[in-house]
Amino acid sequence: MSIIRLRRLIRRENTSRDGWYMLNSAARASPLKSAGGVGALFRSLAVCVSIGIMAAAGIAGCQTRLPRVTLQAAGQELTVEVARTDTERERGLMGRKGIGPREGMIFVFDKDDHLSFWMKNTPTALSIAFLSAEGKVLQITDMEPFSEKIIRSRLSARYALEMRQGAFAEMHITEGTIVTFPADFP
Repeated sequence: MSIIRLRRLIRRENTSRDGWYMLNSAARASPLKSAGGVGALFRSLAVCVSIGIMAAAGIAGCQTRLPRVTLQAAGQELTVEVARTDTERERGLMGRKGIGPREGMIFVFDKDDHLSFWMKNTPTALSIAFLSAEGKVLQITDMEPFSEKIIRSRLSARYALEMRQGAFAEMHITEGTIVTFPADFP
């Protein structure tokens, strides 16, 4: 991978909401003119090479799995990861390519609100269900891979449940269905 492609990768990643390593503008514009001179050039090159190796190895898009819970809905069991923190909710299912038919992620919020989601950096088509604090499905919407279109809940919701696109329909989960949470949830 050329240095120019690596710089473009770094620049593209810096504009994402994930907050990748950011080179200062002087070093990025001209490493030899910055305070560190040739040393800064080699440090910049080392960072570029490191990021390139991580990207090639798949480490840059890698993500650890979050704690899982089992939910009940329409007589079905769903095993979902739980995203509770801002960082976990921002990352969501980005980069995930394989999601099982009864797997997904539930996003937990502190209070009811109009929730907004998008599919940036998400290669898998998903459906999202917005849930009330009691677990009632308020809305189900399909989302397209890599779309930056904002999907907003029509009503205030406490939770959002993302699953592989079409999974809700296959399990006969519709608006009005009650999702049952484990006793110790959230």
